[in-house]
Amino acid sequence: MSTVFSELPTVRYEGPSSTNPFAFRWYDAQRVVLGKTLAEHLRPAVCYWHSFCWGGQDPFALGGPLFDRPWFSGAPLAAAQLKLDNAFDFFRRLGLPFWCFHDRDVAPEGATLRESNALLDAVLERAARQMQDSGVRLLWGTANLFSHPRYMSGAATNPDPEVFAYAAAQVKHAIEWTHRLGGANYVLWGGREGYESLLNTDLKRELDQYGRFLAAVVEHKHRIGFTGTILIEPKPQEPTKHQYDYDSATVDGFLRRYGLQGEVKLNLEVNHATLAGHSFEHEVATAAALGLLGSIDANRGDEQLGWDTDQFPNNHVQLVPAMLEIIRHGGLGQGGMNFDAKVRRQSIDPEDLLIGHIGGIDTLARAFLCAAELHASGELERAVEQRYAGWQGELGQAILGGASLETLAQRVQAQDLSPLPRSGRQERLENLVNRFV
Repeated sequence: MSTVFSELPTVRYEGPSSTNPFAFRWYDAQRVVLGKTLAEHLRPAVCYWHSFCWGGQDPFALGGPLFDRPWFSGAPLAAAQLKLDNAFDFFRRLGLPFWCFHDRDVAPEGATLRESNALLDAVLERAARQMQDSGVRLLWGTANLFSHPRYMSGAATNPDPEVFAYAAAQVKHAIEWTHRLGGANYVLWGGREGYESLLNTDLKRELDQYGRFLAAVVEHKHRIGFTGTILIEPKPQEPTKHQYDYDSATVDGFLRRYGLQGEVKLNLEVNHATLAGHSFEHEVATAAALGLLGSIDANRGDEQLGWDTDQFPNNHVQLVPAMLEIIRHGGLGQGGMNFDAKVRRQSIDPEDLLIGHIGGIDTLARAFLCAAELHASGELERAVEQRYAGWQGELGQAILGGASLETLAQRVQAQDLSPLPRSGRQERLENLVNRFV
């Protein structure tokens, strides 16, 4: 079948010296590093929404899409099926093992939920056959609870319980399809679960609604036997002024409050971390420390722009610290790294989409290889271990064992303790990292 990608080559690994724009220079999928292949470590995925649904519009653009894609016109169901066929042709040429989607990416909205579900069923039946033929697996599915006007004031946190119920029904169908397609995870992106103004917001009520919604999702997961991980994707703002899943630490507190520990993990996006005022490695390290590290939306922002620009990653040096945290954590488990990124709106040719993904996966692979070499050297770990060595001694263990303030005060006075500051050696460690990048 002819697609818009038919003239493009299948992407192969050619090594760092290659000048072929349609070849991987760093992503050798079968290369074994730290006991697993690069493909097993990164578990990379193509996202459906930016790659095949976005037409290049921006908030100031008038008219139709900039990108000339045949599925942007015609009868809705036929267009959705054509889009799916083109997407799987793209997946095959790129050779990544996974894809991921929102329900409304795949099929159009109907006049009723029953009609919307029927449209989604028709297209995902086709997707199931394409997955079987291609070997491409589903990293995660999700429901779009933010684009339709009904979700203007949120889905789970909406002041109208009918909207809550509609969103719940939509998620039920989406998670059941994710289960049927063998999805490794199910993501909840609360794009409008927040507020614009406290003047018309009952914040506690909305938090309780959100907690109940998430609990219902977890309950249904177990009811249908879905063994994938439920993931929340934190984001601080945009489109709402303040979102309740602001960052990793905020979501951890939310999960603890509503008794959902151990049931939900995090899908972390690079650009969302920076919008929250954090580095990406901070969010990864925090999630790992809290037992919440699940999966990654691999993209980047623009340091001169204060919104979510969703660009392909292209600076491996910036990603090495985050990759190191992932390695220290033991990897992403059932998670992976999907490209929640889009080409720039002046990159209108189909080959631009392929080249954007090639550069993105090469950036991730190169960052991972650098981090793996740094980790294998043990130098950074030894420096950190030495810095905290005192906590393995008798005093450190006594403190962690529950020593009281009275006991510690007596000890300080009896031994005339007067500890001196010790260098953190930050510059030395920064130079160490630079040796491996």
